[in-house]
Amino acid sequence: MRVKRVPERGAYDRGQVDAILDAGLVCHLGFVHDGHPIVIPTLYARVGDGVYVHGSSASRMLRTLQGGVDACLTVTIVDGLVLARSIFHHSVNYRSVVVLGRASEVTDPDEKVGALEAFGERILPGWWAEVRPPTRLELKATSILRLPLDEASAKLRTGPPTDDEEDYDLPVWAGVIPLALRAGEPQPDPRLAFDLPAPRVPPRYDGSPCGQTGQ
Repeated sequence: MRVKRVPERGAYDRGQVDAILDAGLVCHLGFVHDGHPIVIPTLYARVGDGVYVHGSSASRMLRTLQGGVDACLTVTIVDGLVLARSIFHHSVNYRSVVVLGRASEVTDPDEKVGALEAFGERILPGWWAEVRPPTRLELKATSILRLPLDEASAKLRTGPPTDDEEDYDLPVWAGVIPLALRAGEPQPDPRLAFDLPAPRVPPRYDGSPCGQTGQ
């Protein structure tokens, strides 16, 4: 799978793909169901050469994907607003990954638990060791699918705006306004039964910008 639109932004190195997947939090999973295209936002976790998604065993999305239909998983992280001197050259700095393939159901109990642990660590590193693990009934009620990273590519943009040469003398501010997903102050559950300290939350959920520059 090659990037055709602005191909210089494409990246096919697995290390680059893995880094973007590990920095993201939510993916969008697309597939066709009963002749209609559907795109569902969901949490995910990368482990090795695959990406796990999970949900209720009754989930339409998971039941459809278990049937071996073609799927497309995308992750996008927006790193900044790119303001140019002309509206034509406005853009965003971003990192994105597209994964194509067919998902398979995870049935091995140990792999299911490992996948759920990976989900927990994606939400908050170290939290898996603090909470109650899933019961056998909860595992049975949860479907987990694995999408291989055999066909995956990244696309990204970093750096300042690229204006037409004649526009660089215009009296218009140009540059980048950085954006990041940041954690706020933890809000305890009103039914918290013990006086416990809040977990240490990473101030920033995504990684630092990486990759190449370009318009």
